Amino acid sequence: MSGKLGSDGSSPENVPQLVQPSNSLRDTLIRSNGSSPGPDMFEYSGWVYHLGVNSIGHEYCHFRFLVIRGKYMEMYKRDPSVNPEIKPIRRGAISHTLMVEELGQLKVKNGDLYVLRFYSRLDESKKGKIACASIGDARKWMEAFDHAKQQAENELSRSLVLRNKHDDEINLEGHRPRVRRYALGLKKLIRIGEGPELLLRKASGIGADARFEAYCDADCGDVIEAHDWRCVHTVNGVRIFEDVSSSKSGQDVVVKAVAVVDASADTVFEIVLRLDRQSRYEWDTVTSDLELVDTIDGHYDVVCGTFEPRYFTWWQSKRDFVFSRQWFCAQDGTYTILQFPSVHKKRPPRSGYKRTRINPSTWEIRNISTCFPQRNRCLVTQTLEINLKSWCKWRNNRWPYFERTIPYALLSRVSGLKEYVSANPTAIFDSPSTVVQSKVSDVSLTNSEFEDLEESADQFYDATDDEESDDETELEKDKKIKLKNVSWAIASFTRKRASDSSQLNSAVPPISLDPGHFHGSLRRAKDDADKNCWSCPDGSGFMIRGKTYLKDNMKVKGGEPLLNLIAVDWFKVEDCASKVALHPKCLVQSDTGKKLPFIIVINLQVPASPNYSLVMYYAADQPVNKNSLLDKFIEGTDMFRDSRFKLIPSIVEGYWMVKRAVGTKACLLGKAVTCKYLRQNNFLEIDVDIGSSSVARGVIGLVLGYVTSLVIDLAILIEGKEETELPEYLLGTVRLNRLQIKSAIPFEM
Repeated sequence: MSGKLGSDGSSPENVPQLVQPSNSLRDTLIRSNGSSPGPDMFEYSGWVYHLGVNSIGHEYCHFRFLVIRGKYMEMYKRDPSVNPEIKPIRRGAISHTLMVEELGQLKVKNGDLYVLRFYSRLDESKKGKIACASIGDARKWMEAFDHAKQQAENELSRSLVLRNKHDDEINLEGHRPRVRRYALGLKKLIRIGEGPELLLRKASGIGADARFEAYCDADCGDVIEAHDWRCVHTVNGVRIFEDVSSSKSGQDVVVKAVAVVDASADTVFEIVLRLDRQSRYEWDTVTSDLELVDTIDGHYDVVCGTFEPRYFTWWQSKRDFVFSRQWFCAQDGTYTILQFPSVHKKRPPRSGYKRTRINPSTWEIRNISTCFPQRNRCLVTQTLEINLKSWCKWRNNRWPYFERTIPYALLSRVSGLKEYVSANPTAIFDSPSTVVQSKVSDVSLTNSEFEDLEESADQFYDATDDEESDDETELEKDKKIKLKNVSWAIASFTRKRASDSSQLNSAVPPISLDPGHFHGSLRRAKDDADKNCWSCPDGSGFMIRGKTYLKDNMKVKGGEPLLNLIAVDWFKVEDCASKVALHPKCLVQSDTGKKLPFIIVINLQVPASPNYSLVMYYAADQPVNKNSLLDKFIEGTDMFRDSRFKLIPSIVEGYWMVKRAVGTKACLLGKAVTCKYLRQNNFLEIDVDIGSSSVARGVIGLVLGYVTSLVIDLAILIEGKEETELPEYLLGTVRLNRLQIKSAIPFEM
């Protein structure tokens, strides 16, 4: 489906055609032969869609060329490398308070785009949205903003650069002033995606009918899982596994199909998610006829479909089905898609069709490393639930019959996907990498180019005038725009810390932490079968970075936590509860709490109706050593804490779909959600706003639906980024046993 987007409701003739950049990226690394001082600076550039609302309230979507140089961001109507004389229409400095949220796939006018929202954590009036045609480009722009934010953090932490009148933060709303360009000490260029050079030769394809395709760690997760997978069948390069532990428990069995696909995880994710019937016919034997029923948000929709029963000999009537899809991308680039049988008022059973229930299933798609950087490969896993009695019968002596069932057809989609990708290499493969050498002077601008317009406000604003339409028409008419394929390369950012053995002052005798002296609203567990309580598991179930992680990516089992969990509170509140430690009735403010050497308070703010807060109190039995990593975290800046505070989740017992949704990978909370810190006296409180991320809201909503049957383990730690910071150590752990929502007590603000 072709689509065109206007800025203010004008006719399609006055706006550019909505086009989709290719997933092809060529890496071009420009190295300096000069001797400019200071750290390397990067430039990220590429075409994006700029979303907003104009002065008369009409939504617009402009095709723009975005450039991030160091910590500065500029927006152009043309590619400045092709049009050197062009001036940016927006610009601003990226602050360390910048937050970037991926809103998922949203319908913009009559097209589907992957939308990013960014805003200042301290001033929510400074905000904006951009969109990309592919999920891969959206993820790379998130990395670009993160790298610019890290550069701002570096400058601030080293106190080398003070904010001046040129460094106003970015803001994509409001009128735009005249602007200035920045390119001091530029070292490396990164071009994201492609633009009009390829797009002018292709028709627009965004929409429901067509869509273009657009890390490697030592292991798949940071938790030792209880699954016992056994391979029971292989077909066409696909292995089919059975979870033996689930079949032994007498529950429905969990089965998965696993295959290596010669494409990036971004590409495979878009193939699986797209509803285009023509492409799905080539690999999907069951759910190829899909139609969108409803879009809940950018990561959640409901679809319906039909299939013919002639492929299944004992069925005579046509079948239809409805299921929901919920998807998200982890920080390591792994995609997860959850598919649940569903009902929807817009899609009652069709006349002449029999409504059937599609098995609950998940897709997991993660990149895997190869010996050849030019070759993209990913591991695709589809997991589904099958009735135990039927599965045992098929597995033992009637496998040919199983090959005629819906569950087998669903598992076979992995094989179909593998072959589809192999048969369409030109449509999905990324371009090879290229290395080019140049001088800084070739890409840097002169001082005069950013010293003009001293009196300007220098903020990054949205357009609110009517001149946009004319400019967009010029872009559509200009068929001679040429784009250079440039690279994607990100330098690592690390800090040093003291050895983990010196986090607490061993010269001071440890105090006794008697559990009877500390009480929270949630009681401590009596045994493993107890409900609505908490306990402290050891760290052996969690995998953390070992001493040689930077060399071989090896992880080791976590040891005993450094801090002791002394109490847990479970509150319900009308609004989010923050600064809990300052409440007069809080454990921290009690006489016993004030005598503790130090307390870390973790306040997980759970969005619901009403809202909830899970507050955990971790106490040290000895003073914290000065200049240790823990001390730097406690006394450091919010940006340092955001870059280091890590949480590892694990569903020990519970529904397997919830396990897949929560995952087992460590998460840097400061990058995923908004974290606020309160440092006073002998405590540090960390308020984690789970509702600040649409993805986190979706996952926590699923967890709350099954929470009464879940056993959840959480571990918190400070990430180690250099050899001197390794091995990592656990700060604390907690196990939540079958939590009862109604047991939460009101929190008096």
